[in-house]
Amino acid sequence: MELHSDAHLPFPPDVVFAACRDDVVELLPYLPKIRTIEVASRKERGPVVELVVSWRGGGDVPGPLRAILGDSMFSWTDYATWDASAMRVDWRTETHVFTEAVRCGGSDRFLPDGAGSTLLEVRGELQVDPQRLRGVPGVIAPKVARAMEEFLVGKIHSDLALTAKGILKYLEERSSSRRVA
Repeated sequence: MELHSDAHLPFPPDVVFAACRDDVVELLPYLPKIRTIEVASRKERGPVVELVVSWRGGGDVPGPLRAILGDSMFSWTDYATWDASAMRVDWRTETHVFTEAVRCGGSDRFLPDGAGSTLLEVRGELQVDPQRLRGVPGVIAPKVARAMEEFLVGKIHSDLALTAKGILKYLEERSSSRRVA
């Protein structure tokens, strides 16, 4: 199932790109559904940076329910290659549940969008392999896989919109604090 999201941010592409790549941990207070962000590894080769980032969501889920469902239900790891010369990031996401069944990956581009603004394009695909859904009877696995895809893509789309708002707020606050200093 296709992932497709656009965000317009009133900051230059290089500023938005650098914030998303380099300040990911500092974005945490601006992402209310995310509980933790940890950079597991970072490798730099000129304009290319390879990042592995572990995310724990569920900030919008009541604690007792999270305790029953477990943290892995709300956790994932992103493997991303950031290319500053192309203003692009290629990524794949590994869920911490149904890891063998869920495949998700794509690319984001940071494009000029008028004077000093950015169009952030997120394009990707999420697939759930019904044959790899452990514990789901084969006869209903295709329906369960399709329902999972629809749910996850819907959730990702709404979360991407919130993420864009969080990035905007972060950049606005950082920009105003630099003007004051």
